[in-house]
Amino acid sequence: MRAYWTASALIAVFGLIGGWYIYSAQANVDMAGADPQSIANGQVLYAENCAACHGANLEGQPQWQSPGPDGRLPAPPHDPSGHTWHHGDDLLFSYTKLGGKAALAAKGIDFDSGMPGFGETLSDSEIQDILNFIKSTWPERERELQATRTEAERLQKEAN
Repeated sequence: MRAYWTASALIAVFGLIGGWYIYSAQANVDMAGADPQSIANGQVLYAENCAACHGANLEGQPQWQSPGPDGRLPAPPHDPSGHTWHHGDDLLFSYTKLGGKAALAAKGIDFDSGMPGFGETLSDSEIQDILNFIKSTWPERERELQATRTEAERLQKEAN
């Protein structure tokens, strides 16, 4: 009986690893095949709308992990040293469109974010272009991990 459970556990683990590998490979293909025009548009829009806070090189504000005098966290980097790639596409999109406070409130989280909403000044397509640009700058590992977060968001949404 013990051998049965051990074999079952191994099959499950290898199935998960295999599924993750296949999904990761697909995510890589998707990013590699991202529309170059979308990325180029996103780069321009990022410079116009995001760089003032998040840095021209996606480097964020100094000491972004410590609250400022107003109690808010400074703008984080969008490069691999930050945490943007830790979040799935739905959260990144809503955070940009609605603003940090409203996006998190919609998830039941009370957090005083300094991130304004851009839904009144940018179209959904323009927001997506900015996110495509940001993701295009990440190394493969961060893109793969972010793609798994996006898939987890999708599965959670389907489950609810």
